[in-house]
Amino acid sequence: MGKGKRAIQAYKSTEFIEQARDADGLVVLGQHPFKAAPSTSSSLLSCETVCEPIKANQEKKGSNGQQQHQTVTETTTTSSSDAEGNNTAAYDDDIKWSSGLDVVPSFILVTTYLSYLMLIVIAHIRDFFGKLFYPENYVQLREQNGYAPMVSDFESLWSRRLYRRIRDCFNRPITGVAGGHVTLLDRISNDFNNTYEFTGRVRETLNLASYNYLGFAQSHGPCADKVEQAIRENGLTHASTRAEAGRSRQLVDTEEMVARFVGAEAALIVSMGYATNALNIPALVSKGCLILSDELNHSSLVSGARLSGATIRVFSHNNARSLERELRRCISQGQQRTHRPWKKILVVVEGLYSMEGEMCCLPEIVELRRKYGFYLFVDEAHSIGALGKRGRGVCDHFGVDPREVDVLMGTFTKSFGAAGGYIAGSRALMDFMRLHSHSAVYAEAMSVPVLAQVSSSMRMIMGEDREHALEGQQRLDQLAVNSRYFARRLSEMGFMTLGDPGSPVIPLLLFNPAKISAFSRECLRRNISVVVVSYPATPIIYGRVRFCVSASHTREDLDYALEQVSEIGDLLMLKFLKNANSK
Repeated sequence: MGKGKRAIQAYKSTEFIEQARDADGLVVLGQHPFKAAPSTSSSLLSCETVCEPIKANQEKKGSNGQQQHQTVTETTTTSSSDAEGNNTAAYDDDIKWSSGLDVVPSFILVTTYLSYLMLIVIAHIRDFFGKLFYPENYVQLREQNGYAPMVSDFESLWSRRLYRRIRDCFNRPITGVAGGHVTLLDRISNDFNNTYEFTGRVRETLNLASYNYLGFAQSHGPCADKVEQAIRENGLTHASTRAEAGRSRQLVDTEEMVARFVGAEAALIVSMGYATNALNIPALVSKGCLILSDELNHSSLVSGARLSGATIRVFSHNNARSLERELRRCISQGQQRTHRPWKKILVVVEGLYSMEGEMCCLPEIVELRRKYGFYLFVDEAHSIGALGKRGRGVCDHFGVDPREVDVLMGTFTKSFGAAGGYIAGSRALMDFMRLHSHSAVYAEAMSVPVLAQVSSSMRMIMGEDREHALEGQQRLDQLAVNSRYFARRLSEMGFMTLGDPGSPVIPLLLFNPAKISAFSRECLRRNISVVVVSYPATPIIYGRVRFCVSASHTREDLDYALEQVSEIGDLLMLKFLKNANSK
């Protein structure tokens, strides 16, 4: 097939609406994901007060058949109600898999609490005797020359006595490309994880830890070639903010491409993913405004909300009913003390929660947006490029018009193999952000090679690279198949997993603190790199391992990982649902 015919076929395939799917959960037929935008679409630049009357006791709309969400922190579920069928374009078989938290044996929960209690008691005992017999080791925790210690002994107890015991499971140094496989540098510690020494040896491992969802983290291939070409033409960096000398043609073109990709009028690119939230939210809302935030939102969203000076209210994780209760209460009461109407109300959620592998209930939130007139901010750091028939994120996945979301945020560090992030919305809003956001005025412009990596990988996903027009869609297909296959097999083995079908993030619950480090070390012994997570990143009893599946993984890679994980599960007694699945 010639390049012209191959390109025509690729352009047709990028719509990916009527293509057949395979047995791992891809839809055979679907609807076009975008509907007409409402004529009353709001602009976040407006500071009109929110004073729409609350309509109480409204009749519930017909359920669209989507199964109920289930969360770790709250076992009550919410049914999806959407008479207009906004989420019917999602995968037909996207039924929420039960995480099985309702069948967790009480013995597991009790022993987990007791384990942490024992660790904390022993830590205090060691500190007590350590200060008596080895006072020189605690000098930094005592007042010196009239200066208070920077960190108190109680505040550092967790890191000194608990984290340090399993520090070898984190911050493992790597070398080379973090693709489907990654090379680790071997290290040893002779002082109980206080310091490490490199042995000079390396270890090739299967990489289930990186966010390389579409496998674009490569040192060769079309993206790497485009990066090399861009460096030769434009150098490495413009050494300036975009407000001064950093606004290049390459940056403008990439922002226009991002806007087309996500379905927005305009976009603003930021050189750091964390700063995309932390520095842009304060430009959107301020004192006198209200932020309603999901209780499991990322730290960058929390930082941005606190920096804004707005009033913050938290609603239960991924629970539209809890969000509506907070909306009704806050709108009816108004601002504190004065009870004036809020200047603006901003609801902040994530498209895909990276610690839970759950997608936000976007259709229900959009319905509430239409009803109450708030502004919606969706963080698609983990969902953009990884979800949806065309890789356009959670809006594409649920068939929601992206113009129903006032601010779309995402990062390039996951699916695009790059760095930094973006926010997208109306053109007027983005022009406002370029003048008022600290990320645009004070931060450096994104470097040349990173922009080249973003644009080249995004062109492949959109099918606009004629030389490699089919590769982007193939990566999307492979990621969807790998994610569903890996999650389904873990569930069949009896492991207690979280998340929604199709999520490339698959958490597996470990509970007991001793099993967290043991699981990581057993995986490393079998040449598998994983990420284990515990408090304070998660609730204290819900320690977990988080598998990140990539399009660069072959079926043989996944089968090997599943075989080894099954052996580790038997060794550590982690198959809590084995008996339930066998019935």
